[in-house]
Formats: sequence, structure tokens, C-alpha cells
Amino acid sequence: MDNKAIAQKKKTNLVVEDHTNEKFEVHRSVFTNETILDEEMEKIFSTCWLYIGHESELPNKGDFRRRKVGGRNLIFTRSKDGEIRALYNTCPHRGAMVCRESKGNAKVFQCFYHAWTFSNKGELVGLPDKESFPDTFNCDGSKNLLQVKRLDSYRGFVFINFNDEAEPLEEYLGNAKTYIDLVADQSEEGMKIIGDPQEYSMRANWKLLSENSMDSYHGLPTHKTYFEIVATRGGELSKDNFTGVGLDLGNGHGVVEYTAPWGRPVAKWMPAWGEDGRKEIEKTYKRLVEKYGEERAHRISNNSRNMTIFPNLVINDIMGITVRTFNPISPGYMEVSGYALAPVEESKDFNVRRMDNFLEFLGPGGFATPDDNEALELCQEGYENNYEVEWNDISKGMTKEQPASGDEEQMRGFWRQWNRLMTK
Repeated sequence: MDNKAIAQKKKTNLVVEDHTNEKFEVHRSVFTNETILDEEMEKIFSTCWLYIGHESELPNKGDFRRRKVGGRNLIFTRSKDGEIRALYNTCPHRGAMVCRESKGNAKVFQCFYHAWTFSNKGELVGLPDKESFPDTFNCDGSKNLLQVKRLDSYRGFVFINFNDEAEPLEEYLGNAKTYIDLVADQSEEGMKIIGDPQEYSMRANWKLLSENSMDSYHGLPTHKTYFEIVATRGGELSKDNFTGVGLDLGNGHGVVEYTAPWGRPVAKWMPAWGEDGRKEIEKTYKRLVEKYGEERAHRISNNSRNMTIFPNLVINDIMGITVRTFNPISPGYMEVSGYALAPVEESKDFNVRRMDNFLEFLGPGGFATPDDNEALELCQEGYENNYEVEWNDISKGMTKEQPASGDEEQMRGFWRQWNRLMTK
């Protein structure tokens, strides 16, 4: 659909919520049109809080990680004063990136092109042929590395915002904080990212992955092979599996919370882990009960959760904990990074089990991720027909007072926020 046709379609809206006819539809051009992606970068990725990393990734002064967030190249670093900062990875002289390594520890960053050198706070500290510049050069700090002004964290999750007028992070997260707490409360000593990210790409629109990440409806038909394997390890399917709720958490955030057949290293045993594993699980569960009470301990241990923080952060608290984020490159292409998260104090044996679970299901070569990639790429190809077949249906569960985890209320919440921001 061309730009003129898109402009005409916007008069009737690209997201239609019709409670009278129990219909919620999204126009398929939102997944294919370049102009819409340009607007998203301006109205969504330049105004919303975006996840950049976890505090545990920067344990020491001088630690840094190179990140791409919201179309910007950034340096995520713990500076010499101990503060976490996000610096724009571009030299104020002629624009080259000053940090080329993906991670490390550095007191300074030096531009490869002309060797301008900056402290890990972003201050210009080295200038070749300095005498050729005025004595007042950089007295106003204009030649320092520019810093992202808005940076804040919640329970170890660090976010940035390119909009100086945006609401505070905790206000933005709103009801999603409850579910972040259910992850963070799994440890008394704090959570940590384990190892390097799993990085891959997908020939699909970024919003498809936002939807998919909290879509329980596709689980059994798409990932049938994995569930058959879980059953061989004692994780038998039952009528109670995958029962739960789907919630619109506000501000575009959504979650599904449900029971599932797999074991959870936090405190849900499965027979494949043996009697030694059972003893450790019982010890962990007892600690959770002592701290939070039986009801909350059971919820933390036994329930699985898939949550999307609008627009592009996913926290899968399932058979392991995965933190996933993704960046749109074009309407039909995105880059994805996935991280494993675990309690700091977790034993070596259970850490191994957790990583096995993470890689087996959610890694790029696991059972789930290739299935999801295939499904979403098939959607993207199918949208070549959007001249004649124009709308996606996202109405499942609209008639229910409380939609189930297999319904689509959580996705409708995502699209409501998308529509609010895009039509401002």
C-alpha cells in the first residue's frame, strides 16, 4: 500500500476497536509501510522508555557494553564515579564511533579517525595538535560525548528515554512493576545476566514479535515438539496447564500468567532433575515462603509469565528467565538480542539446568525461537496480499469479563497504546 493510500486509510484509523460488533482489527499496512516505521521511530522510539541493559552487566567502574537502542548507537557504561551512563557513540568532531568493541573495561574511549579521547564519563580529555585549537575550546563542554539525559532503573533493569519531557520511569511502567517484582523477588542477593546475549535477526516487523511474546494461543500448535520432549522428562500435560489470565497492564504493556508442565529452577521441581534437585528446590521454596508467605511463594515458583514492556522489551519468566529486546531496521526486518537472567546465589547445578532450559527453548537454535521466527516471517510474507486482505483480527476473548491467557486482551492493550501515540 503506497503512502497516499496509507494517508487515506488513517482517516478511518489503522486500529479499529468495535465493542458493538465485538471486533478488534489492525490494518496490515502497519507491518509493511516505510512511512509508518519512520513515524514509529519519531513517535514511539523517541518518546517511550526503552530498555538498555541490566545493572549486573556493569559490575565494575569502567565496564561498558555497546548497545543499539531506538535506532541510536550508544555506550552503556559504569563511569569512574560509579554512575551508570548512556553515551552517544559518536565523536563530536567528525562523527565516527568512539567505541568499536562490543564490551570491555576502559578508562577512556578513543576515536579511531583523529584520536580524540574521552573519559568514561564522556569528557574530552585528549586532543591531538591541541595548540591549533582556541584556548577556550570545549570550555562549554560541547565537544564532550553527548549523554542521554533520561536514564533510570527499576529492580536492576535500566531504561533510557530520548524525550526530556517524558513521565518518570516508575509511572511509565505502572502495573508492569508487579510482574517485574515477581522476577526480581526470586533472589535475595539480586539477579544477574549470565554470559553474552544470543543475537539473531528476523525478516519480520518488530510489532509481530511484541505480539508473539505474550501470545499463548500459538503455544501448543506451534511448539508441539517441545512439549512432547517435556513430557518424556516427567512434565506431563494436564487440563490445568496453560490456564491463566491475559492482562492489559496499561501504557501498552501486557502479560500472560499461567501454569505450565515444565520445571522452573526458582522452585518448581520436575522428575528429570532427580532427588538432589528436589531437595534444593524444597530448600528454595521454604526460603520464599518464609519471606513472602505461602500464596506469593507459590505464585513466584509455579506460575509462568510472558510480559511485553511497550514497545520492545520482553521478559519471559518461564522454564528460565529470558530478557529479550529488538530493534527495527526496516518494516520487514529486525535485530534481536536475548539474555538469560538468574539469581546471583543460584547453585552451579541449577544454573546449568537454567541455561539448558534457556538455550533449549528460547535460544536461536532452540525449539521455540526457530518456530516463532518461521511463523512471523510467514506472516510478513503473507502481508504482500494486504491490498486485498487488509486486516488482522485480534478479537479473541473480547466477550469475556476476564480474558484467559490464550486470549488476546494483552495484545489489544499493546495496539491501543500504539494507536494513541501514532495518532497524536
